[in-house]
Amino acid sequence: MNLSSFFFGTRGRRILTLALLIVGLDQLTKQLVLRFLGYAQEKVVVEGFFKFVHWGNTGAAWSLFRGNNEILAGVAVLALIILYCTRHHFDARTIPGQVAFGLIIGGIVGNLIDRLMVGHVIDFLYFYVQQRGGGEIGFPAFNVADSAICTGVGLVFLLTWRNERSARLNPSPPTEESRGKV
Repeated sequence: MNLSSFFFGTRGRRILTLALLIVGLDQLTKQLVLRFLGYAQEKVVVEGFFKFVHWGNTGAAWSLFRGNNEILAGVAVLALIILYCTRHHFDARTIPGQVAFGLIIGGIVGNLIDRLMVGHVIDFLYFYVQQRGGGEIGFPAFNVADSAICTGVGLVFLLTWRNERSARLNPSPPTEESRGKV
């Protein structure tokens, strides 16, 4: 399968459409954050549970590798290339596989745009629990692109598990080749 048929065939259109929707939603929400929240500002939505924040992340997930924005931008480009080259592992023949691939691609591109245009990824969704003595215990802030990547990867795991389970429960009959009678 060549690049044009991958992106412009029926499967590719679904993947590309979903990826573009994710990128658009991600960038729209980040523009709203930039417009309505100053850097490091927070807006409590549900006291003791959820805030909109405006935090910058120059690292990867959970701020791992903080301060390596340029390297991580390169890793994102490399990841996109590797994903394209290994696309057959995503079960892209099926709609769930196409959804998973579109979510992952869209999420990577959304965060890559931030890294290249802003110099860090804009995170703005923050869930936390208020401690009795003060302070918070929180899940790392994230964004739409992060959610898409995690959902896509989770879907890949579910599809892989389902396909492996199905193969174990319904083994294919031996072929002439597998029995050595070629």
